[in-house]
Amino acid sequence: MKVPYSWLADWVELSWDARELGSRLTMAGFELEALEAAAPPFAGVVVGEILSAERHPQADKLQVCRVAVGGGEPVQIVCGAANARAGLKSALAIVGARLPGDLEIGAARLRGVESCGMLASAKELGLADASAGILELPADAPVGRSLRDYLQLDEPVLEIAVTPNRGDAMSIIGIAREVAALSGKPLKAPRFDGVPDPAGTLAGNSSDALRDIVTVHLDVPGACPVFAGRIIRALNNRAVTPLWLSERLRRAGVRSISPVVDVTNYVMLELGQPMHAYDLGKLRGAIRVRLAREGEAIKLLDGKSIQAQADVLLITDADGPIGLAGIMGGERTAVSAATTDVFFEAAWFAPQAVIGRARRWGYVTDASQRFERGVDPTQQRRAMLRATSLLRASAGGAAGPIHLKQSSEHLPRRLPVPLRRQRLTRLLGISLADDRVESTLSALQMAVSGSGKGWEVTPPAHRFDIAIEADLIEEVARIVGFESIPESDAVAPQQFPAMPEERAPEQVVLETLASCGYHEQITFAFVDPVLQSRLFPDGHGLMLSNPIASDLSVMRLSLWPGLLTVARENQRRQQDRIRLFEHGARFVTGAGAEGATREINSIAAVALGARLPEQWAVPVDARGAVDFFDVKADLERLLEGTGARQSFTFQAPADGSGLSCLHPGRAARVLRGGQEVGWIGELHPSLVKALDFTYVPVLFELEMQALTVKKPQYREISRFPQVRRDLAVVVDEAIPLSALAERVTLSASSLLQHFRVFDVYRGPGVESGRKSVAFGLIFQDISRTLTDDDMERLMATIVADLRVALNARIRE
Repeated sequence: MKVPYSWLADWVELSWDARELGSRLTMAGFELEALEAAAPPFAGVVVGEILSAERHPQADKLQVCRVAVGGGEPVQIVCGAANARAGLKSALAIVGARLPGDLEIGAARLRGVESCGMLASAKELGLADASAGILELPADAPVGRSLRDYLQLDEPVLEIAVTPNRGDAMSIIGIAREVAALSGKPLKAPRFDGVPDPAGTLAGNSSDALRDIVTVHLDVPGACPVFAGRIIRALNNRAVTPLWLSERLRRAGVRSISPVVDVTNYVMLELGQPMHAYDLGKLRGAIRVRLAREGEAIKLLDGKSIQAQADVLLITDADGPIGLAGIMGGERTAVSAATTDVFFEAAWFAPQAVIGRARRWGYVTDASQRFERGVDPTQQRRAMLRATSLLRASAGGAAGPIHLKQSSEHLPRRLPVPLRRQRLTRLLGISLADDRVESTLSALQMAVSGSGKGWEVTPPAHRFDIAIEADLIEEVARIVGFESIPESDAVAPQQFPAMPEERAPEQVVLETLASCGYHEQITFAFVDPVLQSRLFPDGHGLMLSNPIASDLSVMRLSLWPGLLTVARENQRRQQDRIRLFEHGARFVTGAGAEGATREINSIAAVALGARLPEQWAVPVDARGAVDFFDVKADLERLLEGTGARQSFTFQAPADGSGLSCLHPGRAARVLRGGQEVGWIGELHPSLVKALDFTYVPVLFELEMQALTVKKPQYREISRFPQVRRDLAVVVDEAIPLSALAERVTLSASSLLQHFRVFDVYRGPGVESGRKSVAFGLIFQDISRTLTDDDMERLMATIVADLRVALNARIRE
């Protein structure tokens, strides 16, 4: 949020300059993200007064103005702004002035009339994104004074990052409380004129409350226990918002719209209390705060029509919904320039009644952000008084009584939180004096009372983030100052976690993939539900009740959605060779009534694009595109690290039993000891097209548990020579290499040391639907030299087994 330095100074005496203040707030948990002047740099612009404005003799849309500059002769300015008129004080850029955008003002002749400068608009000075005419200044603006000095445009504006748990700090008063606690200065409130309240503050449904009020009914007091309302009549919403107020809004990042809207925004920024104004003439009957009926429609201020669910809180009148509670008002009762009578609302909505509702329709409004985090439930009357005072000063009007509808039993209650002296000392590492602890917590407006072992601390109404002892210890630490806590060695017994020898070290796994040219990515564990449903149409991901975005609203069933999303973004940035991997948890929801969700630690990767990096020794047309077998080789390198590569097999899925997101003929299950532990394959062609991939992505995913390392065991090295025999057999095309290796290994028993395939042939001499596989077999015994007779018997056994088990024949 943006905090103008002078606005903050209205609430607390500032002992530091803006940069030092930002540094101290950063150390207290509110990071200073930027520190800028209130306006971009310009020079040579003064306050000028238009003495006369006459039509240009050669152009109907131009006026020739005589402008006083405070001493000396008036200057002549040719101006095309419709609001240029005699008596108006405005911003005058004299000859030689430099405006934002490095624009230098010089003398010129416009349609034959000399112009010595320019009357500037707010847009031309960098004070607004758009403007309808030249800048209008108050009647008491001193002619000839520098505009930067007059408007204090060099005032520093602090941009502060407020953490999500500190909704109370999303306001000037909230930051002022922090500054007061840090500096020891008292908090002060700006004075505003008393507002006539003919019947005082009216509560309930007393007979006095029926005078000039709108009746309010709270159907869901647990969601809305406080609703303050007030009618203001005979105001002028066409009036110009006072320059000081519109400037403060601009510096805080809010655009000035009209007096009524500007006042509600000002109060929200200053006090943290969102407000809304209804056109009284458009309201029908009593206001009712209730839950929506399923599918109930409402058209909002931005012109968008939505249908609310049954858990959405609505503000309604006799004709139906007029606003989404705590989010946005409705279009039907919106205030316009013609509005003369308004009804102000300052309510308190429970965070649970607002959280997540706005995001359903893609909204993140200033009001919803504050109500979701928690608004002070005691500040509604004060906000109403402040808004009334500001509105009457800028647009006039007569104020009616404040009608406060309240359900006290549903208001949030702050229970005392115990703080133990010993626990405080242990966590901070230093011992603080009791009076230091008490003064620190009291400076944060907490009620502190001593107890035997420490204190009982009651948080103020605006602090929704204080619930446990650790919260209080954090408050003490950040106000005392983390830099004030000396470094000291922790005295604690060292406890080493169990590191079973069988568990593959995570770093080794990650480094293995990195050595294959893969880059590690880290993404959210929640993914786009649309993409996930495309990849796993039969999967049921765990939905988030309050997602940070609509495309991150479901827990991932696999690491593949995140990998494909990142790969696609890299492809869009003209990367032609992409290798990515990720290590993390995926969340699989079980079947049945219970539907328990299991968290599975997994490793996954994706590869697409060129097989080899671009280099001088490899022609471009020889680089090729990565395919299934390239990625399978990378996966096998990972499996080698287990020391039990032979226990892993790849099995092509039977018809209809594979993953629908993978190419049916280019995918395989990964098995260890016959148990499925992962998948590898090319992305399905339909998904390649739908996701707009230039190259076909090849993916694999494996459970980390499957990478259990086989314990090393001593094995004596044979002193006897190895014997090699080569064999070529013809088998059916459908028989995988793994089946051949398995049969040969079983037949050769412990004598077989290596199985090496060196040729696969299809063509003349081999029947259609068959293939010839040639492999070398290396034998060795630990106790003796193998003889020719031994080898003949062994090879005969192998050939016979292959003939029976796989219908193989020896290729001559």
